[in-house]
Amino acid sequence: MTSDPESQTEARLTELEIKLAFTEDLVERLDAVVIGQQRQIDQLMHELIRLREQVQQAGSATSGPSGDERPPHY
Repeated sequence: MTSDPESQTEARLTELEIKLAFTEDLVERLDAVVIGQQRQIDQLMHELIRLREQVQQAGSATSGPSGDERPPHY
């Protein structure tokens, strides 16, 4: 079998096209993962903000007796 430069070039070109197709598919799948992760991060940030607000409200709402005062049941 003779391998002329033209057939070698054609084979290399075909191999590169196949690799490009796989790379494009991989990039699309990774992009979808990154988008999903960003959505999840956004949701978690909103939840964290909400929880911080709840803690602040609970802290200001329960301004009960100081540590020196005895509770009423004593």
